[in-house]
Amino acid sequence: MTLPRSKSTRIRMLTLLALTAAALSACTPTPEPTPTPTAAFASEEEAFAAAEEVYRAYNDALNEVDVSDASTFEALYALTSGDFEAADRKTFSQLQAENYTLWGEARVALFQGKEATEPYKEITALVCVDVSNSGISDEKGRSVVPSDRPDINALRVTFVNAGGDLLIDHADREESSSCASS
Repeated sequence: MTLPRSKSTRIRMLTLLALTAAALSACTPTPEPTPTPTAAFASEEEAFAAAEEVYRAYNDALNEVDVSDASTFEALYALTSGDFEAADRKTFSQLQAENYTLWGEARVALFQGKEATEPYKEITALVCVDVSNSGISDEKGRSVVPSDRPDINALRVTFVNAGGDLLIDHADREESSSCASS
């Protein structure tokens, strides 16, 4: 997933406005040295551990969602950004509109860091989520989960460092993973 465009656009607009104001003023200040970016984490292992912590917190929050109470979605949104957050917002809105119920619990069966390079602005991991003990039911208690849904979902998840917060930003199915043996 990518960072939301609106936040990036606002930052660019404010920067442009500030630069224009400085250029128009009679006295221009001496430019300050540009700081060297520092890594968000001390090591790749630390970055992967932080990403795993975020994903597990997301999974815990997901297990606590009550579709009839939109305020329970906020814990998920606090851990997400970009198209991952947009997809969650759309999905939970639809589930609520249909009066569906989430039941059971999903479990992180495997978290494996894949890519992270300094300054660790983006981290990628393979996440295997066991959904065998969870589902979605309609108003009459009938499952609306496709019968061919796999018990374990393999996801390639991208995390971004947004203003010091590590957020889940994007996820794709990872068909060629080793999750089946998890």
